Amino acid sequence: MSSICLIDTSIFLEILNVPNYNQHRESVLEDFQTYSQCGCTFLLPMANILETGNLIAQNGDGTMRRKTALRFVAEVKAAFRGEAPWRPTTFPDTQEILKWIDKFPDLAGRNKAPDKQEGTSFGDLSIIQEFQNACNLFSMSEVFIWSLDRDLANHHQKPT
Repeated sequence: MSSICLIDTSIFLEILNVPNYNQHRESVLEDFQTYSQCGCTFLLPMANILETGNLIAQNGDGTMRRKTALRFVAEVKAAFRGEAPWRPTTFPDTQEILKWIDKFPDLAGRNKAPDKQEGTSFGDLSIIQEFQNACNLFSMSEVFIWSLDRDLANHHQKPT
């Protein structure tokens, strides 16, 4: 079975070529090509879609925001229609959120790493939960979060 890759916001911003968030675009596109050739299945978490839209709306002048937003809309629509190389995950329902939301205060309160003065965001928590769900569903597959954030990139399940 192929690998399951959850695309983080940091990667989607690079793929979309969002100004001020595209410093690693060349290497990200090279990695994307490599993963694609290996038959990787790409998932676009709903938190990623929300975070990417927020960052686009807060970035640059109105003309640039609009042009970037149009690229974003085209890619997200293509994902929902099954026409993109990635597909969206489902938005968690109330019961699913209630299973893991109590983890958030501790994760927000403690630093993600010794050299970072920030906790885990609620969006990242939801991506981590999607990673854990995928690991449970595909225990015999490689599952990983593709991210420029080393804390998220550390989430990697090797096949058993």
